[in-house]
Amino acid sequence: MGIRITTLSENTAGQDELLAEWGLSLHIEDNGTNILMDTGESISIIQNAEKLGIDLSKIDKIVLSHGHFDHTGGLRYLLIKMKREVDVIAHPDIWAPKVARVKNKPEKYIGLPYLRSELESLGARFILTSEPFTLTEHVMTTGQVPMVTDFEKIDPFLFVKTADGFKADDLLDDLAVIIKTPLGLVVALGCAHRGMINTLYHARKVSGIQKIHLVLGGSHLQRATDEQIWQTISALNEMGVQKLGVSHCTGTRATLLMAQTYGDDFVFNSTGNVIELG
Repeated sequence: MGIRITTLSENTAGQDELLAEWGLSLHIEDNGTNILMDTGESISIIQNAEKLGIDLSKIDKIVLSHGHFDHTGGLRYLLIKMKREVDVIAHPDIWAPKVARVKNKPEKYIGLPYLRSELESLGARFILTSEPFTLTEHVMTTGQVPMVTDFEKIDPFLFVKTADGFKADDLLDDLAVIIKTPLGLVVALGCAHRGMINTLYHARKVSGIQKIHLVLGGSHLQRATDEQIWQTISALNEMGVQKLGVSHCTGTRATLLMAQTYGDDFVFNSTGNVIELG
């Protein structure tokens, strides 16, 4: 097997001429099948793919980890670039009208920034499911992630706007991508709003594989207390996670503590980073 993961868009750029923007997009190649997990916030994936030698017209499947703008904003640009139909796999709740309501700040819409009808007219074929979805022989989604730990919580300022007002957003649409390799699982997180550890527990359950080789992507620890960060690191060690490449919404404090703990087995996974497996 041959797996190649390229970070197409992330908050930081590790090479000259690459665009960095708040968000995430990972290009996953599995023996000739091209999968794009998330699309960044806007145009970065278009320029970065060209600079990195990735032909976006050959994308076979798109996975959206959840419905926030920084993971879906590039979808329209991508579809225009591709000029053909493509499957887009996601949870049904990606279409929920997501809002951030932070104290002393204006209410802000943070959901998917396009109408479904427009994206479908550009070629998107949405496959919406809360269940795990098989993408290739080696790659699948987690589907909806159960919350089982006592230290991982949804941010209290995230809401969904309804006809009756606002309700807390449980982020049921938050999912990850699982890659099965001879070294163990590679788990690609979008933001892990429902908890990095919850997601890894679920990835092991639905894949049937206990060994985790690498975790990369956003772990949503930017507002976490030191206690939660250390609880997370402890759980990672308990599961025997071998390598970390977390970034995006992980936060500086958590990133530094994880890097110190994992040493050479920690990767600062910025835009342009390439990981090859098998």
